[in-house]
Amino acid sequence: MVFVRIPAGSFWMGSAEPPERLARDYPQLEPQRFSKLGDEAPVHRVRITRAFWLGQHEVTVGQFRRFIEASGHVPQSVADGTGGYGYNPTYDPATTARGDAFEGRLPRYSWRDPGFAQTDEHPVVNVTWHDSQALAAWLSRTEGHRYRLPTEAEWEYACRAGTRTRYPHGDDPQTLVQHANLFDQDAAPYWPRWSQHALTGSDGHAFTAPVGSHAPNAWGVQDMLGNVWEWVSDWHGDDYYAHSPRKDPQGPAQGTVRVRRGGSWHTWPFYARCSFRNWNDPDTRYTLVGIRLVRE
Repeated sequence: MVFVRIPAGSFWMGSAEPPERLARDYPQLEPQRFSKLGDEAPVHRVRITRAFWLGQHEVTVGQFRRFIEASGHVPQSVADGTGGYGYNPTYDPATTARGDAFEGRLPRYSWRDPGFAQTDEHPVVNVTWHDSQALAAWLSRTEGHRYRLPTEAEWEYACRAGTRTRYPHGDDPQTLVQHANLFDQDAAPYWPRWSQHALTGSDGHAFTAPVGSHAPNAWGVQDMLGNVWEWVSDWHGDDYYAHSPRKDPQGPAQGTVRVRRGGSWHTWPFYARCSFRNWNDPDTRYTLVGIRLVRE
């Protein structure tokens, strides 16, 4: 794995964009979506007191395979027998109560097979938060350095790379195809139900892209937006920003769901903003969720 040094420093974390502005710039979404973003506020100053090394790329299928073979770890999608999620062109999400975009859980799907083609250079998916912890712990034991997931604050700090805009390169959603693998005209034919959300351009990838397919941000990190959501270490708390420590926040002491950040290849532009927070049960495995590590 290649790691990029992220310097210590301070930044403004979160977003305070008014709902009416968000509704104007993301007209494909229902207006009520923009009144439920309290967990991105208040905007608050955070200081990252120590430099750290962040994975330049998301963990790949090939890297995860080598970890499995060397460590003997059994991923949760295999260990619990319930499998993961996957793309099936004949599957209709409208027939399920939850409206899932993907078929599952089914034992046929796992990190090895999410229903679409992946090489060793693509980001691994269908991995749980616990799988990411196992990878970090094994690397730490093997190499004698501490590996871990980034904190939520470290992740947003590295994603912004000194900027205050929605995305590291600016505010315009339609420019994202030049910088990230998101839901665009390449992916829309596979998902006609959501075609109105697709970006107007093409990034060349209908599903995941090989890591590093897009240019790095100002600090040399790639794919912080799009490709796959990335687990971070924090529990999620709706009101955590209101009382978060100003130095090196670690997230709430307890919770029920872990935060994931950055959006994926199947994500609309609104959810790929640097400040957007998403979350899942740590046992979740999905076709859109992967891993990026910190090396101390």
